[in-house]
Amino acid sequence: MIKRILAAAAALAVSATLGQAQEVKVGLVLTYTGTLGEPGQNIDRGFEIYQKMNPDKIKPYKITVIKRDEKDANGANSRVAVQELITQDNVDIIAGWMPSPNAIAAAQLVSTAKKPAVILNAGTAHITTMSPYFARVSFSMWHAGYALGEAAAKNLKAKTAVVGYSDYPPGKDSLNAFKRSFEANGGKVVDEIPMGGANTVPDFTPFFQRAKDKKPDVFFVFIPAGDHALAAVKTYGALGMRQAGIKMIGPGDLTDDAKLQSMGDVAVGLITIHHYNADLDNPENKRFVAAWKKDYGADSNPNFFAVQGYDGMAAIAHVVQTLKGKIDTDKAMAALKGWKFNSPRGPIMIDPDTRDIVMNEYLSEVVKGKDGRLHQKPLGKIEHVKDPCKEFKVGPCAGS
Repeated sequence: MIKRILAAAAALAVSATLGQAQEVKVGLVLTYTGTLGEPGQNIDRGFEIYQKMNPDKIKPYKITVIKRDEKDANGANSRVAVQELITQDNVDIIAGWMPSPNAIAAAQLVSTAKKPAVILNAGTAHITTMSPYFARVSFSMWHAGYALGEAAAKNLKAKTAVVGYSDYPPGKDSLNAFKRSFEANGGKVVDEIPMGGANTVPDFTPFFQRAKDKKPDVFFVFIPAGDHALAAVKTYGALGMRQAGIKMIGPGDLTDDAKLQSMGDVAVGLITIHHYNADLDNPENKRFVAAWKKDYGADSNPNFFAVQGYDGMAAIAHVVQTLKGKIDTDKAMAALKGWKFNSPRGPIMIDPDTRDIVMNEYLSEVVKGKDGRLHQKPLGKIEHVKDPCKEFKVGPCAGS
C-alpha cells in the first residue's frame, strides 16, 4: 500500500513538472524616464513584440522579464539596478543599457557575477572588451561613423567637414570614426565641436552657428536620437544652413523614425548611414512594421531602438533553446558567439572573436513621399560590416 502511495505521489510530481514550463529570468536595464525615456520604451517594446510575433521560438520555456530603470546616463543608477537584479532577483541573463556610461559602469558587476549580458544599445566601441560576458546586438558608433566618412568623401564629393558631437563616449567615438575615414579619403575636418551631454537637450544654436561660420561642405552631427535629434534638425533649419550650402549628415540617430515626421520639411535632404530604418524593403521588416503598427498605431513606426530590442530577445531566445532552459554562463556565451539571425534590419551575426555585431549599413536620404510623409530613400548598402574600431585596433578596442 505504501509503495503504491509513493508511486502515485512520484507520478503526480512528474506530471506537475511537465506541466510547468522551465523559467528563465532576464533582467532588463533601460532608461524609462527623462530625456532617454522614449528610446528606452522603444527597446522595451521591441523586446516584447519579438515574443508576441515568435511564440514558437520561446516554447516550451517561460521567459520572465524583470525591469529596472537606469534613469540617466551617469552610471550610478545602472550599477544599483544591475546589483539588485543579480543579488535580489537572481536573474539568469542581463540585457539592456541605453547610454554607454551605464554599460561601462555595469561591466565589473557583470564580470564578477559571471552573468551573460546582451547589450541592446550602448554604442561606445570598446565596451565589449570590458567584460568577457558582454555580447552586443546593437551597434558600435564606428559602424556608421566610419562608413559615413568614406561616403561623404566619395559619394557626396565633400572636401571639408565640421563635426558636432554630444560630449560623452559615443560622441567621441563618432568623431574619431568619421574623421579617420573622411581624412583617409582626401577630406579635411576643419573643426570639432562638443555640444553638451546626453542627459539634457542643449540649445544647439551657438554650436551650429560656429559650424556655419566655418562654411564646410558637410556638417557631421552625432547627438542621441529622440529629442536631441529633433532639436538639432530644427536648429539646422532655423539657421538656414542648407541655404548656405552646408549639408547635414550623420548616423541614423539624426533621423530617428520615432521623431522623423515631427521634423517637417527641414529634414528633407538629410543624409545618414545606419543599420536600420522603417522603410527598409525586406520581408522581415515588413512583418515587423505591420506588427508594430497593429500594436502602437497606424502612424507609429519602429525605430532602430525597437529593432535592437527585437534582435536582443531573439538572441536570448536562441540561448534559451540551445541550453534547453538551463542557463550556464560559459555555454550561453558559446551559443551567442557566431549566432546568425535574419533580422528586420537584414542579416546579422555576433562576431565570435569580438562578441560585437556584424551587419549591413544603409546610406539613406530623407525624402517626402506622395503620401505627404517623410521617408528614408535608399542610396546604397555596405554588407556585413564589422566594428572598424576593433578591425583597426584603435585605442582600447585593441584589447578585444
